[in-house]
Amino acid sequence: MNNSEISLPRKLTNQLLHLAQLSPDTEVCGLIGADSTGMPASCYPVKNSAATPETRFLLDASQQIEAMRQIRDKGETLFAIYHSHPHSPAQPSPTDIKEASYPDALHLIISLNTKGVLELRGFKIAGQSAEEVALNLIEV
Repeated sequence: MNNSEISLPRKLTNQLLHLAQLSPDTEVCGLIGADSTGMPASCYPVKNSAATPETRFLLDASQQIEAMRQIRDKGETLFAIYHSHPHSPAQPSPTDIKEASYPDALHLIISLNTKGVLELRGFKIAGQSAEEVALNLIEV
C-alpha cells in the first residue's frame, strides 16, 4: 500500500460524513472494505458500544464479526476502521492510539468540530504512534 496518499471514492466519503452528521453527539464507527483492486468500496456501520459514546468508540463485537463476515463474503479485504469525533478535531486521541488493534488498516476520523465544515483525515496507527496519510477524493 502506498502510504503517501490514499484514494477514497467521493461517494464513500459522503456516506461517512452523512453517518457522522446523523449522530452529532455520539461517535459513529464501522469498517470499510476494499475490492480486489484495493480500492475502498463498501461501508459497514457498526454500533458503538462504548460506555461513553460521546467521547470514545468501541466496535460492537457481534456487529464487528458480522461486518467482517460480509467483507469476506464479498471478496473484500478490511481497508479501514472509521469513527467520528463530535466535539474534537479529526486526529487520534490517546485512547484511539492505545486501543488500535489493526495495524494494517487505515483509521479514518471524521470531525464535526468545525462549524459547517466536516473534516475527514486518515492515519496509520502502529505501536503507540499515529502517522497521517493524505487522502485524495476521486470520482469512481
